[in-house]
Amino acid sequence: MTGTPSTDRPDVTLVIASRNRRDDLLATLPRHEVPVVLVDNGSTDGTVAAVREAHPDVTVLPLERNEGARARTLGAARAGTPFVAFADDDSWWAPGDLARAVTLLRAHPRLALINARILVGPEERVDPVCTEMAGSPLGTAPDLPGPSLLGFVACGSIVRTAAFEAVGGFDPVVRFPGEEERLALDLAAAGWGLAYVDSLTVHHHPSPRRDAPRRRQAGIWRSRVLTAVMRHGVTDVAGVLGAAVRSGRPGLEGLVRAVPDLPAALRRRRRIPAEVRADLRRLAGEPA
Repeated sequence: MTGTPSTDRPDVTLVIASRNRRDDLLATLPRHEVPVVLVDNGSTDGTVAAVREAHPDVTVLPLERNEGARARTLGAARAGTPFVAFADDDSWWAPGDLARAVTLLRAHPRLALINARILVGPEERVDPVCTEMAGSPLGTAPDLPGPSLLGFVACGSIVRTAAFEAVGGFDPVVRFPGEEERLALDLAAAGWGLAYVDSLTVHHHPSPRRDAPRRRQAGIWRSRVLTAVMRHGVTDVAGVLGAAVRSGRPGLEGLVRAVPDLPAALRRRRRIPAEVRADLRRLAGEPA
């Protein structure tokens, strides 16, 4: 049952940001084992009313407009628990795994974020990004429970709320998709660890209501450009811009979509430290 009330203060809350996916939510909400905060990004399909009627135990935070990934930050603030897990409207954590994730976070004080293994679709294929995470060139630090990361997949992650909020959570500049990179860089820059833990599982059954692949790729390039402007040196920014141009139409569309937000990105500019940049280069297979 979703978000079963308890007299004890919960350790973890599940935050979901959603827009116009009422049917997906109504199918997945019963699968969650912990209290849920649903942040509705200005849906026009009756999501808020439907969820309140079907799941009165869910805390619904309706927004007047689409705030993108920042909706998760607002949800985390409403949660008020020491740990916050994320899910999409088409994903859910395996039974018992959120409790196990909290135990790992408590046992590893430097750990800010865990990315679980993500199984995709009814056939439960391992998401290829998880295969990459499992083989992270950064190795496994002695004080972390799995391979070190400098990126993650939001719907498969759980965070230490204090660390998440200290670096600003998801910001209003980088929206969807590709919103995780800037947050991961800032956590690492602040000295926190991020780890992949293969023994934890998230199920993801992608919604049929998704952006077309080319539009999604353009969105990812937009996020890459804005993140680079906010956190990378001039040479690396130029490299990202060049890669976007060389990628063809999606990259060019992403550049165009990034332009209106460049002033906001520049106002938030803060270069990552050299050691984090070196780890990024290791992940890319480049000399540090």
